[in-house]
Amino acid sequence: MYSIIDIESNGAGFRKESIIEIAIYKYDGHEIVDQFISLINPENEITPFVQKLTKISPKMVKTAPKFHEIAKRVVEITEGTTLVGHNIDFDYRMLRQEFKRLGYEFKINTLDTIPLAKKLIPEAESYSLGKLVKSLGIPLTDQHRAGGDARATLDLFKLLIIKDKDSEIIQQHHEEVNAKTYLNKVRDLTQDLPSERGILYFQNSDGKIIFSDFVEDLNKFAKSVFNTKKKRWEKLQEETENIQYELTGNDILAKLMMKTKGLRKRENLPLGLYHKNDKYFADRTINQKEEKPLLKFKSFTQGLKAVSFIKSNEKFDDIKEFTKLINLKKRNEIWLSSGRTLGEKSFLLFENGKLTSYGFYEFHTQIQSRKKINQLKIDVKTSTVDLQNDLKLGLLRGDFEIQPLPK
Repeated sequence: MYSIIDIESNGAGFRKESIIEIAIYKYDGHEIVDQFISLINPENEITPFVQKLTKISPKMVKTAPKFHEIAKRVVEITEGTTLVGHNIDFDYRMLRQEFKRLGYEFKINTLDTIPLAKKLIPEAESYSLGKLVKSLGIPLTDQHRAGGDARATLDLFKLLIIKDKDSEIIQQHHEEVNAKTYLNKVRDLTQDLPSERGILYFQNSDGKIIFSDFVEDLNKFAKSVFNTKKKRWEKLQEETENIQYELTGNDILAKLMMKTKGLRKRENLPLGLYHKNDKYFADRTINQKEEKPLLKFKSFTQGLKAVSFIKSNEKFDDIKEFTKLINLKKRNEIWLSSGRTLGEKSFLLFENGKLTSYGFYEFHTQIQSRKKINQLKIDVKTSTVDLQNDLKLGLLRGDFEIQPLPK
């Protein structure tokens, strides 16, 4: 039993995409026994490129069901089948991504018609779906729409089955994809890790955490661990059976969460922002030993960007205005910003100039009362002196919506 699938996405950045249309044909090897085709409201923008390519407009998906409303139907129609697609890695990743947002792990065996076509139709000039099916005389209506592409993929799959008389190549491909090889282990462990900053937890077969660390790119770091030949990583490569992660959001949230878990890394900030003779400039702190920097930076690029921004803002011509902006003393405020995931926001709580707690809340939740904040807050039990530079940089960049502390 097979589920032939095609998905159209909204064109957002890698691992941030949302499904805007899905088509699934359930095929028993002889005929279509079930089908499901639907537009989906991505609850996000559709890029102009995707709108032009698919002819799917924001207006068309506005009243369409959201993914959580059709998730059960997707599970039902695909249950007990092998998922088949033309470049199935994309469709499968999109499904796993959407289900993960709902707290559900979606797993299924897959089959890709591209490598099958390369083996069974070696003479083809192109293996893109449109050009391949056209060369084979397979009709393709509504190209770049889920229903049309899925139906063409189904007809292509039927032809591949006929060409593979003894099912040897399809069976071989299935075994290769699902074999317990090192490459497949790495694929399974890393394929759902987002390319975002967070804390990684490597676990062994007993579920014990054998390594954890904060990294800037969860996916990139995990893959680098498995691809390196350095001996220090051999044991981790062998023993890791599962990888969990925790998103940490913006720089300040990441560092706060790291401090809570004892994973704080010491940063090297060799550059400073200085003000002399009515001019702002960036320089190495080692060259300005007698001057205290207004801010510190990792690199000259970061420093020069800050200087350029300050110079473009006339009110900072007065150094008093600048120091007033980044001064943290005596603040009794709540700073609102983006959270760890789409639809989440975060807050930092300042009392008498000290960062005392932080927390997260859903985008549509109101936190205008102290009672609500107390329910959501996570107390900061360690010193945040080393976060002051990050907080000041955040103020300079305008990362926060600042409100008086509710009573």
